[in-house]
Amino acid sequence: MKDHKLCFTSDREGEFRSPICCILGHVDTGKTTLLDKIRNTNVQENEAGGITQQIGATFFPRTKLVEEVEKCKDTTPISVDVPGLLIIDTPGHESFANLRSRGSSLCDIAILVIDLMHGLEQQTIESIELLRARGTPFVVALNKIDRTFDWKVVKDRSSYEALKAQDSTTLDDYKNRLSQVITQMNQKGFNVCMYWENPDPLEYVSLVPTSGVTGEGLPDLLTLLVKYSLTMKSIQKRIRISKTKFNCTVMEVKMIEGHGTTIDCILVDGEIRKDDQIVLLGFRGPIVTKVRALLTPHPMKEMRVKDEYLHHESILAANGVKISAAGLDEAVAGTPLIVANT
Repeated sequence: MKDHKLCFTSDREGEFRSPICCILGHVDTGKTTLLDKIRNTNVQENEAGGITQQIGATFFPRTKLVEEVEKCKDTTPISVDVPGLLIIDTPGHESFANLRSRGSSLCDIAILVIDLMHGLEQQTIESIELLRARGTPFVVALNKIDRTFDWKVVKDRSSYEALKAQDSTTLDDYKNRLSQVITQMNQKGFNVCMYWENPDPLEYVSLVPTSGVTGEGLPDLLTLLVKYSLTMKSIQKRIRISKTKFNCTVMEVKMIEGHGTTIDCILVDGEIRKDDQIVLLGFRGPIVTKVRALLTPHPMKEMRVKDEYLHHESILAANGVKISAAGLDEAVAGTPLIVANT
């Protein structure tokens, strides 16, 4: 397809780029299922064994964010003053610790997914330590609330509304499981509370009950990501646009039919154009080549899924982009890419 403009222009100095969010957690806590529900996709079922094995990226445009934020206007009224949101999906299995580290290193804010039925698990704790080490703000998605005893579904709505619809027996089961998670998070050194009761997001980590099956709590989750990106000074500083900043990381190296060897990149800051000369690390030394094509999936589609790609003349941060160029066979994932036009 021809050039598709992702609501980007090149004269946004001082405005905000799209924040980058990384979703982390133990295997089978429902990370990809949550994203599938928001995107109306089915990525999780197509993964080997139903387990994410690669880093993925999805761009959520401002129109989608506005739609979801509207559902939380009674608890969290905000204005969506960002062009979109880029969410990086990481594998939860213990074998993919390096990929989790690679993905989390790029994010401005994170979602830590905890299975409400099981509490903190091995990779949950590892993810907490990654976020702590990098000082990354995060919110907790207390996932699988629909498995609470006799849960009454309030489909695709705020979890605040969903909890008000439950009877006392269901709430007792929910509160017992919630208490376990709160205690475990306290033991890890974090103060936590429900997001609608949070007096200070810098002191307390917000908890958001969610379900990737029913969609409950997903509006709350997206609303908080936007709100905190625009109100936390540490995130504001990272996402404010400057024409002097460029930051791009190679996440995966893949062979794509019709394009040869390509690299999946996360463009954190700056702009990259078709025909730009780029330099990146190769296994036998630097690779110097020219951008042949800039490809992205459609908005709200997953970058790691083979599908029809949109072709661009240029891409502005933040976004996931697949780059086609000569000589990429020995490119090293997890390393920076720079633009070196003469």
